[in-house]
Amino acid sequence: LSQSRIRGIFVSLMTKFFQENIGLFNDSFPPVMDGVAVCVQNYACHLQKQAGGVCVITPKNYGVQYNEDYKVLTYLSVPVPFRHPYVTGLTKIDFPFLKRLGRHRFKIVHAHSPFSSGFCAQQVAKTQNIPLVATFHSKFRDDFSRIIPSKFIVDKIISSLIRIYEKADEVWVPQESVKEVIREYGYKGQVEVVENGCDMCGDYGEAFFREARNRVGVSADELVLLFVGQHIWEKNTRLILEALEHLGNIPYRMFFVGTGYAAGEMAHIARQKGIADKVKFVGNVTDRAALKDYYAAADLFLFPSLYDTFGLVVREAAALHTPSIMMQGSTASCVIDDGVNGFLTGNDPEDMARIIRALASDREKIRRAGAAASRTIVRSWESIVDEVLNRYNDLIRRHKMIL
Repeated sequence: LSQSRIRGIFVSLMTKFFQENIGLFNDSFPPVMDGVAVCVQNYACHLQKQAGGVCVITPKNYGVQYNEDYKVLTYLSVPVPFRHPYVTGLTKIDFPFLKRLGRHRFKIVHAHSPFSSGFCAQQVAKTQNIPLVATFHSKFRDDFSRIIPSKFIVDKIISSLIRIYEKADEVWVPQESVKEVIREYGYKGQVEVVENGCDMCGDYGEAFFREARNRVGVSADELVLLFVGQHIWEKNTRLILEALEHLGNIPYRMFFVGTGYAAGEMAHIARQKGIADKVKFVGNVTDRAALKDYYAAADLFLFPSLYDTFGLVVREAAALHTPSIMMQGSTASCVIDDGVNGFLTGNDPEDMARIIRALASDREKIRRAGAAASRTIVRSWESIVDEVLNRYNDLIRRHKMIL
């Protein structure tokens, strides 16, 4: 056998041994908990069950060991400035990672971020001549605008990131209203709506809700308010704190679950406003069962974010029959029918406080809205992944392959 033939046989054997079906690329992954990380985690879990051969590619969280049914490949990372606990990756100079990645052959790759992982997914798709899907999840212009004063520079960054989507075989968004956002960012191609699911769907009895309130430590008569997500000003968390100041003598408890650069200042504002005894900053909750208790114990989920495109946490709350108060006109709030499966507020703390006070005296209205939310805006990850696999297979068939 010639040397080139021997090399070809070796490459063929290595390719077969490391053959994967699906590569999922994202810049955040648990223990970093945000909507996109939870989305990728559920994609990986359910795609592994249904198709197998799933590999997640993400920046390294140092000290974290993964023991999942699917593979997790991590690469050299550095902290994102001003956005703890986020990290970003340095794939181009992580040669051991590139060597490991080069041993894998995928049938399709899916980028859930346009940053280091998205660029990596694009390179894999190009090198291996396979389909690339890219989902547009986040309003990342807001992140850059907060720390870069020059609109010109921000526009240049956005243009460079949009190229990831322009190179994709399909671009997905999680709901119809997000199409407008990606168009504003300069993307002109075809866009498909593929929703995200929820891993908290279930048939919960009254006993579960009572026990959840006991575990969280609230009494039956208290109005329990909840926010889950990054503690950043882009999510309009200041509005929540200002609205709480206007609630007067209503017996309520407010829980903030999560972490972020604004967490310390948020706690300081709560003390300044004299509401610290009613507000608890829980911190990051990575245990999904513990997080479910907070959703189940809450009467209202406060999510006036103008930053989010989908609001997976709104679906998680709805799965536990907790309706949301969202910002009227926001991208994420398009699923809310005001007064039916949730409530809409103006961008004014007194308006939000007025809605909360009215609902505090009409718990039955809250209950009806929560039940409607669970029926109308929640889909299981199993049903979502069925759709995702069909779409993957369609793309793969176009490349003369079968998943």
